[in-house]
Amino acid sequence: MLRFLTAGESHGRALVTIIEGVPAGLALDLDAITLDLRRRQTGYGRGRRMAIESDRAEPLSGIRHGLSTGAPIALLIPNKDWENWQRTMYVEAAMPAAATGADRLPVTRPRPGHADLAGFVKYGHDDMRNVLERASARETAARVAVGAIARQLLLTVGTEIVSHVVAIGSAGLADRLTVTFDRVRALSPDSPLHCAEHSVEEQMIAEIDRAREAGDTMGGSFEVIAHEVPPGLGSYVQWDRKLDGRLARAFCSIHAIKGAEIGMGFEAARRPGSQVHDEILFDAAGGFDRRSNSAGGLEGGVTNGQPVIVRAAMKPISTLRKPLRSVDMATKEAVEAVVERSDVCAVPAAGVVGEAMMALVLAEAFLEKFAGDSVEEIRRNYQGYLDYLKSW
Repeated sequence: MLRFLTAGESHGRALVTIIEGVPAGLALDLDAITLDLRRRQTGYGRGRRMAIESDRAEPLSGIRHGLSTGAPIALLIPNKDWENWQRTMYVEAAMPAAATGADRLPVTRPRPGHADLAGFVKYGHDDMRNVLERASARETAARVAVGAIARQLLLTVGTEIVSHVVAIGSAGLADRLTVTFDRVRALSPDSPLHCAEHSVEEQMIAEIDRAREAGDTMGGSFEVIAHEVPPGLGSYVQWDRKLDGRLARAFCSIHAIKGAEIGMGFEAARRPGSQVHDEILFDAAGGFDRRSNSAGGLEGGVTNGQPVIVRAAMKPISTLRKPLRSVDMATKEAVEAVVERSDVCAVPAAGVVGEAMMALVLAEAFLEKFAGDSVEEIRRNYQGYLDYLKSW
């Protein structure tokens, strides 16, 4: 069983994450984890916080001499901005004498679209900072770190995961279903929005610029593609074991994600079956094959050997420089919502988080099917399965 937990606040001392269930003997590339963390910080439309932080995960346990030990792996991601927030975010009962930073007033003006008000009501706080610090998308840095470990486990069997931006506002790809894994993998890491078409990317940048000038924010959609996924992951026998359901849950757990679709997704509801289902072909040399992948690599909650494709819709970020109307929860007076430092658009970054969540779900399903306590044991189990498939 692969599972993870995260802890920490946006402006607290650090983020901490623990991932349990990683088999022993996995060679871990810590620089690759850092690379994924850096990719999460990039993208046109990001805010000033990204210029402050230079995220790096510090391993605390579960790794020895570059190899996983089978024990839980703990990672620490320090927040550099903590130095400016110690007087606001100290954990002791009384403020330490050496605390630095500004004295910030309690937050009582909730932002429409954010967890501010819902969390305020749920937990009975008198300061919404207790909500917004944990509800912040800063938490996704920890997810990306553990997702990078899951990605490295999947790479041992050849599974790779990439993402690209499909749309920002009204600017988007005309036919997203034709974008292949190879096309996305070939994109330059310096691409401002990691979009598969340069002309469309320029339109997306213009959308972000218009929003910035208006003091507004922009959402959009991104797509995550997993290549060389073994067939047979997941199950159709119970609702909570269906892999498409698990992926949808994982993607919709990402901050600001309001919808997820697999393969053709909602477009399948507008077409007849003859234009939706992927015909099954067979030849003695290559085995079973498909000429299309409308199902997004999943049929009946089980992977079918095709690339697994998930697309997610991200709403605009809740913090606007020209804030919307709200109510001060201390006085009940009409006010403008609080303005916290934020991005104009973070869709490319959400795509990197989507890669991490895809990796975590697929790695969990992979370990369920090819269970073992060490990487070598899992490889033996997997090779036996491949030999079985070749015998058909």
